[in-house]
Amino acid sequence: MLLAPIFQLLLWLSSWAWVSTASAVYEDAARGFFERHASSAGGSGSTHTNNWAVLVCSSRYWFNYRHMANALGMYRTVKRLGIPDSNIILMLADDASCNSRNKFPGSVYANPARQPDLYGDNIEVDYRGYEVTVENFIRVLTGRMDPSVPRSKRLLSDERSNVFVYMTGHGGNEFLKFQDNEEISAFDIADAFEQMYQKRRYNELLFMIDTCQANTMYSKLYSPHILAAGSSNLGESSYSHVNDNDIGVAVIDAFTHYVLEFMEKINKTSQVSMQELFNSFDATKLHSTPGVRSDLFKRPLDKARITDFFGGVAQVEIISLDSATISPEATSPTNDTEPLQLRPNVMPLAAKAQNMSDTVTTQTWLAQLNGKEWKTVRAWVSLAIIGALASWVASRK
Repeated sequence: MLLAPIFQLLLWLSSWAWVSTASAVYEDAARGFFERHASSAGGSGSTHTNNWAVLVCSSRYWFNYRHMANALGMYRTVKRLGIPDSNIILMLADDASCNSRNKFPGSVYANPARQPDLYGDNIEVDYRGYEVTVENFIRVLTGRMDPSVPRSKRLLSDERSNVFVYMTGHGGNEFLKFQDNEEISAFDIADAFEQMYQKRRYNELLFMIDTCQANTMYSKLYSPHILAAGSSNLGESSYSHVNDNDIGVAVIDAFTHYVLEFMEKINKTSQVSMQELFNSFDATKLHSTPGVRSDLFKRPLDKARITDFFGGVAQVEIISLDSATISPEATSPTNDTEPLQLRPNVMPLAAKAQNMSDTVTTQTWLAQLNGKEWKTVRAWVSLAIIGALASWVASRK
């Protein structure tokens, strides 16, 4: 009578061992993927798989038109470089495009030539007006959201996400004003980033801020893997770049203007580094001293590509269905918003992928086993088969 329960227990243990072995193999394959790409650039490659951007304009009122243009200019750039709207959180404290003073309704421009239209027809503002608060900003970063908040207003990043946080508005020594009503301090931002790190909400983070005394806003950061840049030192103002006589106000700040001007030369496949971007900062043009903090960042700046933060580019490996093995040579950058283009010799087999998926997956991880691992798997398979047969015999009796 005890044979059936014993054999059933043995069968369950065998199945559990089989699943555990397979899971370990999959984890080793994934870990190997990231290790290969971590060493692909002299030990300094990025291991991220997705990109997110949080863009904040914290100023209200028509005379702060330039701050809205700053955020919208960054929005246009990260979208052009491949980060989809689903991965961008845009916070605008005011809507200059619909202001009654706007001579060009429905449009926002960052230069007197009025090209391009930064507002346009394809823009998604996630938080606008009085929704742009210190509380909502911190909730977005930390993920501490009410269940009723839709996915479009959430930062759904993970430990493999590179996150770009950009802020613009009026500020001072270690604070940034939100709508002339409240302030966020450098300590608040540092603690929010630490919560993100503890909750594994980023792989690497770029913090960029354009405001007066901007460099004081990253002085309190203490979490790892953060790179920061600001427009002005302690005691310095951050100046506007150009006025538009028809609009009647300044239309963009100098720091953001020159960053966006540099970014216009970048495309999705560019290999330009963050060091080159930082080297382009010119204090004589900005009339302030821009700053960079990289002591918390673990990679050399000349190895960190601009598209690691401003773009939607990640590393992938193509599995050839004929060999069913992962080839490091097959690695190529691809964009989050574009379909993966397979090599011509893989395309004819791809049509059969859906029906062959189970077979290919099994072959892929089996092909990676060494002799000792293969013997272990084979022993557990044999044990599982014996347990199944014994259980079947016991049930027949």
